[in-house]
Amino acid sequence: MFEESDLEVKNTKLHSKRLARELAMQYLFSCDIASELPDVGKFEEFYEESLKNEHNLSDNRYSRKSKEAAEELIVNVALNADVIDDKIREFAANWQWDRISVVERNILRIAVYEMLFALDVPPIVSINEAVSIARDYSNERSCNFINGILNSIKDTLDRDGRTGAKK
Repeated sequence: MFEESDLEVKNTKLHSKRLARELAMQYLFSCDIASELPDVGKFEEFYEESLKNEHNLSDNRYSRKSKEAAEELIVNVALNADVIDDKIREFAANWQWDRISVVERNILRIAVYEMLFALDVPPIVSINEAVSIARDYSNERSCNFINGILNSIKDTLDRDGRTGAKK
């Protein structure tokens, strides 16, 4: 049986994949601000110095899964940065790149990576997660902007937006 305190923690804890997206976004944001390329070694330092305390993470299975998934996102976003950024630019045609906030840009990068390359993640999951993260880190206007860009990209995909393909 669960005790009441266990239920409170369970209800407020983010899913490890959601937390991974937030951790990756925060690290990519810091790289973008510093004009540095993402690096998994530097992510380790950033995680230990900033993110671990901010997200109140202890060394357990949940935090290890989140951290590993964040590292995977960071590496894959970095490896596919040109394709991802070109896709964002294509669908944000009326926006100059530097007018897109750094938070929005990095939320979009993660979601676009998932939509184009992480075929096991349904595109609508990527969109919903991106909008939810934008709601936590930005404002409603950003949510609408991100939702519009990502929905437009989803409509061009050669797969169903509601299902993920098995790897």
